[in-house]
Amino acid sequence: MNKIGIYIKSIFLPVLIGGVVGIILSQFLDYNSLQKPFFAPPSIVFPIVWTFLYILMGVSYGILKSNDLTTPKINFIYFLQLGVNALWSIFFFVFEWRLFSFFWILLLIFLVFVMIVNFYEKNKISGLLQIPYLIWIIFASFLNLAIYLLNN
Repeated sequence: MNKIGIYIKSIFLPVLIGGVVGIILSQFLDYNSLQKPFFAPPSIVFPIVWTFLYILMGVSYGILKSNDLTTPKINFIYFLQLGVNALWSIFFFVFEWRLFSFFWILLLIFLVFVMIVNFYEKNKISGLLQIPYLIWIIFASFLNLAIYLLNN
């Protein structure tokens, strides 16, 4: 597969996963009805930010894939964090397991940190492109915990 095809496939997968999760969540979203902390962004921010982050994830992985820098370990951590990411939304919104979701997102933070280190070792830009994702999910963890505390 040529490099453009690799990038298209690499970007398409996380965007697709995010889109499918978004469709699943659409009937369960209660964000606007929850008590939120002062730092909570409006709901419109989330699909914009997540689309941007999914694209960055895909570009970052695409850099490694198109240069034959992926390893079984890199593939495992990348796809594992995508799954953990998708499940967080289901736990938080569908099942309303707010406290469990907080601990789950801590797992995601750890996985993304490990992913960044592994990506960075192979290609600095690939690793650095994941930093906005890490920052966002750290922010999301504070938001998750605050929502749990304010709504219990």
